[in-house]
Amino acid sequence: MTNPKEITIPQLVPRRLNCSRCGTEFGCDVSGNCWCAEETAKLPMPLKGEDCLCRDCLRKAAAEASAAR
Repeated sequence: MTNPKEITIPQLVPRRLNCSRCGTEFGCDVSGNCWCAEETAKLPMPLKGEDCLCRDCLRKAAAEASAAR
């Protein structure tokens, strides 16, 4: 049986990412308190080869997707 006192919770360290569209460096808090969770701009799953977008590119991509509908 696992001893609960021996279980460790990994530290959630903010990641440093580069926007896959413009290359801007930004931080991502994987705890769920990331700035992108506060954004109203929502997109479908990323395109192949794309990861997270910076705030400006996320907003621009959301506006383009909205206009295309």
